[in-house]
Amino acid sequence: MSISTKRGDDGTTGLLYGGRVRKDSARIEINGAIDEAQAALGLARAEVRGSKLDDELAGLERGLWVVMAEVATAPRHRRKLVEGVTLVTGEMVDDLERRVHELEASKAMPSGFVVPGQSRTSAALDLARTVVRRAERSAVALRSDEGSQVVPYLNRLSDLCWLLARSTEQEHLKARAGRVRTPRAKA
Repeated sequence: MSISTKRGDDGTTGLLYGGRVRKDSARIEINGAIDEAQAALGLARAEVRGSKLDDELAGLERGLWVVMAEVATAPRHRRKLVEGVTLVTGEMVDDLERRVHELEASKAMPSGFVVPGQSRTSAALDLARTVVRRAERSAVALRSDEGSQVVPYLNRLSDLCWLLARSTEQEHLKARAGRVRTPRAKA
C-alpha cells in the first residue's frame, strides 16, 4: 500500500473511524500543530539520545498520538475511543501535572525572564512549547466535546515543556561552567 493514495487531492482528509473533512478544518489545524510539536520534541530527543530525558520525551511524543487520535475523531464516533489509546484521560493530565510539580520542586524555575537558546535541547523544547500552545488555542476555539481532556492535557504539556527547557538549560550551564578554566596570571 502506498502512502500516496490521491484521496486528499480534493482538499479533504479522512478522520479516525470514518468521515472526511477539509484539510483546513479546525480539527486538522489542531492536529497539524500537534504534529509540529511532536517533531520539535523529536528534535530535542535527538540531542539527548540514550538519556533519561530521551525516554521522557518519547513518552510525551506517544501521548501526543493519543491527543491527535481524539481530535481526529468526529463527535458521532467519540464512543469508539479507547482511554489512553485514542482518548486523553484525566490520569494522563494528572501525570503531566505531577511531573510539572517535580520540576518546580527541583528549582527549575528561573527568577527572571528567559531568553531561549542556551542549548539546542532547551531551544527545541521551547519551540515545542510554543507549538503546543498554538494547538491549545485552536482546541479551545474548536470547543471540544463534553468531557474532553485535550485542552487540559495541552495546557499541562506546554508547562512541562517550559520547565524541561529550563532544567536542561541549568544542566547545560553547569556543564559549561565545569569546562571553563580560569587563566593563570603570569609571574
